[in-house]
Amino acid sequence: MVVGYAYIHQWDRRQAYSYTCEITIYLDKKYTGRGYGRLLYERLIEEIDKTQVHVLIAGICLPNQASVQLHEKFGFKQVSHMREIGWKLGEWRDVGHWQLIF
Repeated sequence: MVVGYAYIHQWDRRQAYSYTCEITIYLDKKYTGRGYGRLLYERLIEEIDKTQVHVLIAGICLPNQASVQLHEKFGFKQVSHMREIGWKLGEWRDVGHWQLIF
């Protein structure tokens, strides 16, 4: 049974950002708060080649306190808050960005 997934991908294709990646996690709401997100992130971050990745960016649709807490446990710091840039679940949503520098 799959309860969630996480992955890392290039943040921007331009050469200047070749050492920056975005980390993404999705969990079924029924399984949040059980440590699955932490396990997924621990594994991904352990596997990162830090000679090829200098910064990880995480975009979080707000409000989402559980995701904010998860990222901050790993040392991510909030660096942006953009108002009403995404349409989700029938309403405009804010998105914040958190970053982790190695």
